[in-house]
Amino acid sequence: MNLDPSALTAFLSTTEGQVVAGVILVVLVAVTGWVMRTRASTPRLEDDDAPSQIATSSPAKPAPRPAGPSALERFRAGFSRTSAALGVGAIFNRSAVDDALFEALEEALISADVGVRTTMSLLDALRQRARDHRITEPDALREALRALLKDRLRQQDPALKPAPAEGPHVILVVGVNGSGKTTTIGKLAALFKAQGSSVLLGAGDTFRAGAIEQLRVWSERAGADFVAHQEGADPAAVLFDALEAAKARSADVVLCDTAGRLQSKRPLMEELGKVTRVIGRAVEGAPHEVLLVLDGTMGQNALSQARIFGEVTGVTGVVLTKLDGTAKGGVVVAVMEELGLPVKFVGIGEQLDDLRPFDPDAFVDTLI
Repeated sequence: MNLDPSALTAFLSTTEGQVVAGVILVVLVAVTGWVMRTRASTPRLEDDDAPSQIATSSPAKPAPRPAGPSALERFRAGFSRTSAALGVGAIFNRSAVDDALFEALEEALISADVGVRTTMSLLDALRQRARDHRITEPDALREALRALLKDRLRQQDPALKPAPAEGPHVILVVGVNGSGKTTTIGKLAALFKAQGSSVLLGAGDTFRAGAIEQLRVWSERAGADFVAHQEGADPAAVLFDALEAAKARSADVVLCDTAGRLQSKRPLMEELGKVTRVIGRAVEGAPHEVLLVLDGTMGQNALSQARIFGEVTGVTGVVLTKLDGTAKGGVVVAVMEELGLPVKFVGIGEQLDDLRPFDPDAFVDTLI
């Protein structure tokens, strides 16, 4: 429809035309205001904005942290050097079971510090099993060796003795300087605390400079109580006071540190015997467990330590430390075979929870 401009001008000059023009103007102003308010209240999406940046939902949850290695994986990793040194895969990667295979296996076991006597005993039993079961395939012989080792290691119970019905469970920890004895006590304290037990540490190593403070730091890390005297104090007196405090505080476990000493020093070993007797007077039947800490990197040299300490204190079990840093983890087998002592814990790292209860099956599966 065409609108004549002269006619529109004539109409707006009349009173009726002016009223109509005023109404249209008011409507336009109202509509314009509504549009502006609506645009102001609506979030603006720029070209480079992602929809998630203007979403009003709850913030996204952080991505879950990857799970760390399991206890079994860490246990196996601790013995990885020994496993690699044994080279079992190469030994059994042969076409037949023959004398050459047994000779290679003998060399590997001795190199891993299983010990000559234990190695020969194992191989004699393995040869007999091969004859009895007519084993001719190397893979089958490997499984026979795996079963043989497990059978032997299972003969020693790696579990700690049960706690007494009354009073604290007293564990005396012995060993030479440098074996990781004090560190082991701290890790044991953390292990017992994680199981819900109340723990007290007795600082019986009063001779080595800094030993008391070192154990105090470990007690704080593990959340355990701590009893100590000054350096140079009588170790037996310190541990007697620690046991009295444990009874007064109803502690579940008492871990008694002792001075590191050479097994060849008879007077020092006799003093350790005195400590053991005093502990027995303070708590009936104590010590309920005597753990000997051995440096796993020492291999066969650790056996002589174990023999002498066993004569003096009646060692009930062994803790082998530093096994993650050695290819001589076969000493585990030698300790259990030649000394008849169970390996109860193994140290496989430097973290607070890197002291693990010994698992014979996992140990053998890692090596073989």
